[in-house]
Amino acid sequence: MSPGWTLGWTWSKKEIIWSIVGAQATYQGECKEFPNDIHHSCEKNPRFVDMHPGTPYNQQFANCCKGGVVSSLGQDIGNSLSAFQISVGKSGNTYRTVSLPKNFSLLGPNQSYMCSPVSVVPSSVSLTSGGRRKNRALSKFHCSNNDGFI
Repeated sequence: MSPGWTLGWTWSKKEIIWSIVGAQATYQGECKEFPNDIHHSCEKNPRFVDMHPGTPYNQQFANCCKGGVVSSLGQDIGNSLSAFQISVGKSGNTYRTVSLPKNFSLLGPNQSYMCSPVSVVPSSVSLTSGGRRKNRALSKFHCSNNDGFI
């Protein structure tokens, strides 16, 4: 069912999303603080939806672009994940200065889930430049509910 899943949260500070691949914010917002810069979203409570199959390659990320449709692990393990990557500004640049988002929510057709507080897990590494360069994310976090991980 369109648009499939919608993921949202509340920023702890005045973070801004400079860019995103694999999903898109549902609203860009007004970002008066950066009038000359191109930004993806500066909403305090951003909401994201998955991209559709056939999205141009330069806008994709691993496990994205399924139109918001995610299967359960028992049905189809290969389609049970959905992911996207964001570049965030005004968030700090060390583990001590970055504040984790809060109030995560995952909305799906006819159901919704709220997460427990997020926790930091080891950062991920992504390959760029045709697999010749490794970029390490500053932080990665997960939240869970009674039904599993979100």
